[in-house]
Parts: sequence; C-alpha cells; structure tokens
Amino acid sequence: MFRTIRKPAWAAAAAMAAAGAGAVALSVPAQAQEELHKKHKFTVPPVAAEPPSRAAQLEKMKTEEFDLVVVGGGATGSGIALDAITRGLKVALVERDDFACGTSSRSTKLIHGGVRYLEKAVWNLDYNQYELVKEALHERKVFLDIAPHLTFALPIMIPVYTWWQLPYFWMGVKCYDLLAGRQNLESSYMLSRSRALDAFPMLSDDKLKGAIVYYDGSQNDSRMNVSLIMTAVEKGATILNHCEVTELTKGADGQLNGVVAKDTDGNAGTFNIKAKCVVNATGPFTDSLRKMDDKDTKDICAPSSGVHIILPGYYSPKKMGLLDPATSDGRVIFFLPWQGNTLAGTTDQPTKITANPIPSEEDIDFILNEVRHYVEGKVDVRREDVLAAWSGIRPLVRDPHAKNTESLVRNHLITYSDSGLVTIAGGKWTTYRQMAEETVDACIAKFGLKPEVSAKAVTRDVKLIGAKDWTPLTYIDLIQQEDLDPEVAKHLSENYGSRAFTVASLAEMPTPEPGVIPQSTLTKGKRILYPYPYLDAECKYSMKYEYATTAIDFLARRTRLAFLNAAAAYEALPEVIEIMAKELQWDEARKEQEFNTGVEYLYSMGLSPKDK
Repeated sequence: MFRTIRKPAWAAAAAMAAAGAGAVALSVPAQAQEELHKKHKFTVPPVAAEPPSRAAQLEKMKTEEFDLVVVGGGATGSGIALDAITRGLKVALVERDDFACGTSSRSTKLIHGGVRYLEKAVWNLDYNQYELVKEALHERKVFLDIAPHLTFALPIMIPVYTWWQLPYFWMGVKCYDLLAGRQNLESSYMLSRSRALDAFPMLSDDKLKGAIVYYDGSQNDSRMNVSLIMTAVEKGATILNHCEVTELTKGADGQLNGVVAKDTDGNAGTFNIKAKCVVNATGPFTDSLRKMDDKDTKDICAPSSGVHIILPGYYSPKKMGLLDPATSDGRVIFFLPWQGNTLAGTTDQPTKITANPIPSEEDIDFILNEVRHYVEGKVDVRREDVLAAWSGIRPLVRDPHAKNTESLVRNHLITYSDSGLVTIAGGKWTTYRQMAEETVDACIAKFGLKPEVSAKAVTRDVKLIGAKDWTPLTYIDLIQQEDLDPEVAKHLSENYGSRAFTVASLAEMPTPEPGVIPQSTLTKGKRILYPYPYLDAECKYSMKYEYATTAIDFLARRTRLAFLNAAAAYEALPEVIEIMAKELQWDEARKEQEFNTGVEYLYSMGLSPKDK
C-alpha cells in the first residue's frame, strides 16, 4: 500500500483562511430557494451523454481505416483532429502520454499577439515578424469566442520609470491595437503615477512616472486542450491517450500507410492503425518521429526551455497583469494573476528534450530577482513563497543563421518527407487553430482526401464543449439549482462551462449531523483538499467524460492543482488515487505505481523533499 503523508503546515493556514471566508456566507432556506427557482426561467441542462469508452476507441483504431492519423495530443494535434473531423474527414489521434502533458500545459497562459515580436518587426523592418503578430491577434479573438468559459481579456500594465518610455510604449501598444483591427479586445490606455499605484499597489514607486495598459487574453491551457480533444470526440473523432507510436508502416511503394501503436495504460498491446496520411504533431519530439521515418533526416527543431513559477495571489492584483519589458538580460517577463495565484515567467534557454524537464534553481532565482525589482520596498520576496515551478520546452523552428533561441521566430513550418510524413512544427498556443487549418489543407491537397462536409475549415465557428449556453452568470445558476458552495460553483463554471451541471450531477449531498452540521448549511459535493475548490465529482467526471486514466492526468491537466501548489498536490495524491482506484478497479500494485509516478512528476513541478 502506498504510504500516508503528514499534513504540511501550509494546509492549516489555508484551511483557516478558507474557514474565515466561508463564515460570512448566507444560507437560503429551501422554501425561499424554491420560490427563486420558480421566478427564474433557467432550466438545468440534461446530463451530458458519455463519450465512447476507451475500449470502443481502441476497437475502432484496430479495425477501421482513417483519412489521417495524428500523432500528438497537444494544442496543435488536438486542433488538427477537430479541424479534420468537422470538415467530414475520418480522423484518429494518439498521444503517448496524456493530452497537454508537455508544452501545451506549461505555457504562460496568455493568448497574445506578442508585443515583443511587434517591437522586433518595427526595429528590424522584419515583415515575417509583423505577419506573425497580425495573425496571432486575429486568432486571439477567435480563441476567446469559441471557449469563453476558459478564457478572458486581461489588462496588462507596463510600468514606466523614465519619461522617454511613455511615448515609446504608448505608440507600441497603439500599433498593437491597430493591427488587431475589429478583433481588438479593449483599447489600451495610459495611467498616471497615482492611478498606476492604485491599480497595482505592490508596485515599487521609486522613480515611477506612470504606466501603459494594454489587453491580451488569458486561458487555462490544459483545460482548453482537453476541451478541443473532447469536442473532436463528440464530433466523431477516434482518440486515445496513453497510446504510443512505436513504428511507422509503409507500403510496397515506400509510402506511409499508417502506424504501429502500443496501449501503455491497458492490456490492448500493440496494434496497427491504417491511414492515408500520417501527421506528426509531437511538439518538442518532432525530430524523434521524423527519424523514425528516416534516420538520416536533419533536425528542424531548436528546443528552448521556459521556466515559470507560481507565487501567492498577493503578488499581483486579481484582475491585472504586469509586463517587465526589459529584464536584466534583455528579455521580457510577465507577472499574471492565474487561478487565484500569481504566475511569473518566463526564461528562454537552449535545452535538451526530456519528458518532464525540471526547472533549475538558477532560473527560479532569476525570476524571483525580477519580481524583487518591481515590488522592492513593498513585499519581501522569499524562495519559500514559490508554490510551484515548471519548465516547458518550446518547439521552435530552427533557423540555421540564428545564434541563440531568443532570435528564433515562434512561427510554424509544415514539411513532407519522401515517404509522405506530414510534420507541423513550431508555432504557439494562440495560433494553434490557424496551424491546424493549414495542416489539414496540406493533407487534403497532397493526398487527395475527400472531406464530406466542407473543403474549407469551419473551426472559427465551432464552440467547444461547455461553451454552449454558458454565461458569466452560470455560476449563480449552479449555486441556486445545485446547492453548490459559491466558490465551488464559480470554479466549476469557469473550468467546465455549461458542462458544470453534469459535474454537479456526480456530486453528493453530505449527511447532516444534528448539532454539528445542520441541514441549512450543507452544500453539495466533497472537496478533495481544502481550501481548494476541487470536488471528488470532478475526478469522477474526468474518468467518465475526459479519458483521465492516471492520478496525474487529473491533478495536473483536468484540474491545475499540481501547477498551483506542488505540496498541496502531493497531499491530495492519495485521495485521488483512492477515488480512481474504486472506479477503475486498480489493485494495490497499481495504486503504489500511481503514487510513485505521481511523486516523480511533482518533483518536476517544484516539489521539495521537505514537503513530503
């Protein structure tokens, strides 16, 4: 049996804070609630139909032939699957680990055009950089439209400490607005010194002249990735995670006709997937699959690591981020509110490719020093304030003339091998949809595929699972109709959209204890770990509706606890394992394995041995 773990000190403090916050909540009598429900015309959505089981998806992959098989379940691969299936192509996708397990869950959580790329475009008269920014700004608006529950517009402040910077940054953000055109989110604006300090109280006021504020988008990246996958499944795509491609198969003519895949989570073993087209969308592992096709091929990716850290929420305002436009080494760093905490990053260093890269202390210290620079005299920045830290590997397209990764354009590249392997490499989260569209266009043209619905992409107008009927007030309906705690209702609404009602249907009402827990104070659902709003019902939902098959699938990608607080995720790990073991019939050996692999993963997220 996996060992139990002691309760860390952070949990007691967090629980007291949560208890204090909850003490002011008002309960509404059952009769009054019923009257409110009668006046309100909202109708609870029916429980969503479950997607095809993993076994059913395996059987389809073994027995059917597809127009294309996508290798890789990150942002790009999932976008390709959704694009292809909505055009009427028959598509399969396999991911050797979990959806968004790599770069796609380790981003800065921004949906942005790239203000630094615009600056380079102007100063270097670089039309390629200009086009990259323009494309990303237009895609940014589509991104927010198709998944409004997972995204929002975020004001980002650029503090100004010298007078000459005011007109310089002002012209820059206005060009940013102009490039966005009708897809602009909100107009940028200027703040006086006092207004800047009102908006960002922890900002160092020494020599501060004022600030410029512009808008970009913010997202929950892995939830977005999973939503893309499950929307594609809902449309008819055949998709499996924890299924590794071990070989590319070729016909007598030397052209690819499918892949050999291995089920790494179940007992399906190794099997063939037949397809007219094989798409390589493996991000940092792009060259590994290309060498599986041709061992002599030259690398096209230049991997770069980007480290982020998570700090307590008091390091930033709840609804405004900050951009450091000139760090000590000439790059930019963001400080952003995210999921109740503060995200700070990122770095940019050449790296080696590994499955779970570990952030270096040097990179963590670099980010902390930049934070100190901006909150000097206001907040004591401590290493122990780092709740989580991670390193993501950017799959940058290699420029043979570039001397460092900072000068590489985050653009994308589509290539074909002699045997027909289609590779999509590079790019960033914001432009995943455009990249997917171009890739499917290329597959149709090269292989003569026949879409049954549309020859052109329709994904600009495809709302993702949970977006339909969702509004910013959906959480109120969850409170009133499902008897959920307000904090839990807000969390479910902003992570599952209208599907939150299906999650709530899996939650149970606790039994009242006379004299201890009166009926009037009960709310639906059991939290996995206080003070976090994650319910055991979410874990059940992730298995039934989102193909979560490991504890880390849930803790890192269906919810974000591993990214928000590695020590808290460590404490929640045994509880999650027990919930999943009951549903998936795990034996003691599997539970022990889940604990050990879970701890190993959490080390890559900043877990310290002293947290155990």
